[in-house]
Amino acid sequence: MPTRRRALLVILLLALLGLASLVIALAAGSLPVSVADIGHALLGDTIGDSAGNIASVAVEVVRSLRLPRALAAFACGALLALAGALMQVLLRNPLADPYVLGISGGASVGALGAMLFGLPALLVHGGAFSGALAATLLVFGLARGEGSWTQTRLLLTGVIVAAGCGAVVALILSIAPENRLRGMLFWLMGDLSHAASPVPALLMLALGLLAALPFSRDLNLLARGDLTAHTLGVPVARLRGGVYVLAALATAVAVTTTGAVGFVGLVVPHLVRLAIGNDQRVLLPAAALAGGVLLTLADTLARTLVAPQQLPVGVLTALIGVPVFLYLLTRSPRT
Repeated sequence: MPTRRRALLVILLLALLGLASLVIALAAGSLPVSVADIGHALLGDTIGDSAGNIASVAVEVVRSLRLPRALAAFACGALLALAGALMQVLLRNPLADPYVLGISGGASVGALGAMLFGLPALLVHGGAFSGALAATLLVFGLARGEGSWTQTRLLLTGVIVAAGCGAVVALILSIAPENRLRGMLFWLMGDLSHAASPVPALLMLALGLLAALPFSRDLNLLARGDLTAHTLGVPVARLRGGVYVLAALATAVAVTTTGAVGFVGLVVPHLVRLAIGNDQRVLLPAAALAGGVLLTLADTLARTLVAPQQLPVGVLTALIGVPVFLYLLTRSPRT
């Protein structure tokens, strides 16, 4: 079918863009790295003194600094876009994003609380992840109450929890020592300069896609309404719970690694949906690839535009996301 060929073409193009974005991230920086040196670094080759010390330094920079950061950026961008696509199906709301249910707020409270007490980076990441999970459980528990939850109740509960977390974040910032405020603000705006190992994010991305893709048909039916999905044999309650848990875990891992990077999970699913339609079988992997490309390129710009200083990557994603989202609003049909 032409539509299927178009979707496969878009996914192939996004995969090539993803590879290109990783190469750009490895090559760009205060020390330019050639494609040959990138190849040496990725293949694990060693360069002796005869090849020159500069080439050896370039290989070490790629292996130790740029490759982990680029992989973390790609994986976290993909996780945010995947979580955004799932949230929009779950809530049947095109304005839903990974942060709408207070997950980012909980992570911010955990991370900034750890920073306030001067804890090491590992415990900051642990605090962010714990805060995100705590916010997830709180929202789900309050929205469910004594019965089943609805999209409206879940959304309102998430907004209230996010507002409460925002108040706690403001309190932490107001009492924090000045020498720690910069790190806190960078974390709130999204920062990959202190990103941990990309392995957790990559594993979560693989797990998320493997868990979501087998249920793509059910997600297509769920997007048409609970009644339609239930009539066609979809276990609606169990599917909604699984989607919520999966999106929450993906968001928690991404926020723990990069901080609160905005607009990736909101804008990317919209753009992909315009290109290939709303079939979740191709939308989910395509959105993940597009989100990875966007955050990888944004992070590359964040560390090269005003080098040696670095910008918060969340600032660049917002500068990109705001005009794109306003453009998408102008294309929406008016009622």
